[in-house]
Amino acid sequence: MILLLSIPIFLTIWEIALFIRELKKNPFDESWAIDALVFIFGAIYARLYGVYKWITWEDWNVQLVNAERHAPIYTDSLFTVVVIFIIAFAGYVLLQRKELTKMPPLVVVHSISAMYLGMIQLIVYTIQIVGAKIDNDPLDYSVIVLPVCCGIITARTILRKIHEWKEQNTTNDKILENKILRVADKILRKADLWPVLAFLLMFPLLGILIMILILFGQAPDSIIKAWTETSEWALSTKQSPPNLHVDEHYLCTVAAGGHRKIVKPIRKGIRHGHEVIVNRQLCIANAFEEVLQEKTPRAHRLIRGFYDKYGFPVAKLIRHKWSADIVYFLMKPLEWIFLIVLYSTDVHPENRIAVQYTGYKK
Repeated sequence: MILLLSIPIFLTIWEIALFIRELKKNPFDESWAIDALVFIFGAIYARLYGVYKWITWEDWNVQLVNAERHAPIYTDSLFTVVVIFIIAFAGYVLLQRKELTKMPPLVVVHSISAMYLGMIQLIVYTIQIVGAKIDNDPLDYSVIVLPVCCGIITARTILRKIHEWKEQNTTNDKILENKILRVADKILRKADLWPVLAFLLMFPLLGILIMILILFGQAPDSIIKAWTETSEWALSTKQSPPNLHVDEHYLCTVAAGGHRKIVKPIRKGIRHGHEVIVNRQLCIANAFEEVLQEKTPRAHRLIRGFYDKYGFPVAKLIRHKWSADIVYFLMKPLEWIFLIVLYSTDVHPENRIAVQYTGYKK
């Protein structure tokens, strides 16, 4: 765990050291490898954080269970968010891997603009997460590490290209013959102005991206809806329905968490004083346990002890509909065995099954 938490800090310190070397005009040629580690571990840590925080990919209007949280990004706008990150990464790769002598200044400036867009979006995402302060967990602030590293990477990449441009001196006679082109060329050749020009060109670039994304079915304001059409987060404007409490009994989790067409929930029931979703498999299993307790209490205690030790940890692993479906199918043979025992020992087995989780006794 200590190693896992120390990696982001180590990468951040390394990126700062690389930036200082760039300021001293002593760049590290293999800095792209360190950047690659930042991107890879950034993606891994984002996923681990989502699992730790029970973040789902369900929109605000879906009722969740227990500690689950709705998606911090509106799923209908997710395509827009992903495309902007891809464009930003493409701009970085172009600047990092392509020789400046083979790149027109305008292409360089547009690549910087793309990186700006990615950075702004990453900052918005960080605000969305950290600004929510749902449970005041200090771990929320670990999300800041990725945008800090990416900001350093962006600044270092821009600085490197400015230094490279100043070291070369090329002219184009055809451009010098045209007054308008001569003025434009003069502006673009001032490498110190590239960050400012990139900021100005960022808005036309964003407009072009939005128009292209509209052709793929994205709404014109999808870049705004991505953050506002959510619930529970810093920029959210929606109020989601309250979470349904699901018992950590793993068959309760299956009945409530699987696809309805597969696990076939039949009604709500009562367990330990709160509502649970029940299906026939759950009722059969509970009826079998009831019979076992009546007929062989010693065997029941042993089986119950084994279940309490291993069943509840298994239930915590069931976080997706498909995993609940798998457990449902794996339990089918046991369900049939339970049913055979019930029909062999009980005069009215269906009555016993029917009253499970109703608060009544057979």
